[in-house]
Amino acid sequence: MILYLGVFLLTGSIVVLAGVALARSANALAEATGVGRVWIGSVLLAAATSLPEVATDVVAVRLGAPDLAAGDLFGSSMANMLILAGVDLLMRRQQVLRSATLDHALTACLAIILNALAAMFVLLRPTSTVLGVSPATILLALIYIVGTRAVYYDTLRAAPVEPEGGDGRPTAPRARPALGRFAAAALVILLAAPALAWSAKGIADLSGLGTTFIGTCLVGLATSLPELVSVLAAVRMGAFDLAVGNLFGSNAFNMVVFLAMDVASPTGAIFAALDPRHALAALTAIVLMSLGLAAIAYRAERRFALIEPGSWLMVAAYLFGLWLLVPQ
Repeated sequence: MILYLGVFLLTGSIVVLAGVALARSANALAEATGVGRVWIGSVLLAAATSLPEVATDVVAVRLGAPDLAAGDLFGSSMANMLILAGVDLLMRRQQVLRSATLDHALTACLAIILNALAAMFVLLRPTSTVLGVSPATILLALIYIVGTRAVYYDTLRAAPVEPEGGDGRPTAPRARPALGRFAAAALVILLAAPALAWSAKGIADLSGLGTTFIGTCLVGLATSLPELVSVLAAVRMGAFDLAVGNLFGSNAFNMVVFLAMDVASPTGAIFAALDPRHALAALTAIVLMSLGLAAIAYRAERRFALIEPGSWLMVAAYLFGLWLLVPQ
């Protein structure tokens, strides 16, 4: 157990350091390219900070622990909203939810739709495949692609941003260093993540709590470390849209990882091999995202009070969801 815990903590520390570099380089990219922090956070940064889920869950499926992998995805979606609530509660002076724009509504809706579809597939447990891949996982990936394209055009329409280099100089030389740092940090996260799957599976086997609960609670929190660190770094820089976009965007991207798990699965369609209890974690994540979106809309309308229930409700809903998943 000590070995597993040591590896788990070491890889988590590496991910933390890389997450800070990701946030800083993503913010530099948003300023240099003019794409804007909403899209950079929702798509580019979200995909990078979700690399631990990709690597960890593919390895977990290969190790014969698909429930650990699915629990990680839904648990990460829950943990990301816990991060949003925690940052809002602990960093009151920053006013994260009040400062975030309603442009995140489209990304949040995309994440809610994808998590709801995944929950439905967990319950239906489809077994059909096309060339060894389930149509359900392909559908999730296609909806994500269409949704992120819509987010991109909505961001440009709502708040076009002038890139650096408006003085006539090209923006590519300014963006290239930031892109290089971003890619390097993402690679570090990708290389460190497989050890999380190995150590988490060992902890699950020795603890007796089961891979569904351990995946949702322990691994979900661990693979959300990049989101936590990058969000804190973004908030300290005043890049609130980058932070919020990262969290909702990661929840949407997490559902695309089911396609990679499906391809890696040696036993056929991935949803057919999952514990139906994962639907509880998915529904909890949906409730949390809905509360987060409602809180942003509430603050955007400037109905601001000293104490608001949104963030506290998100924390309570997260803990209630974990309680439902504890093996009885």
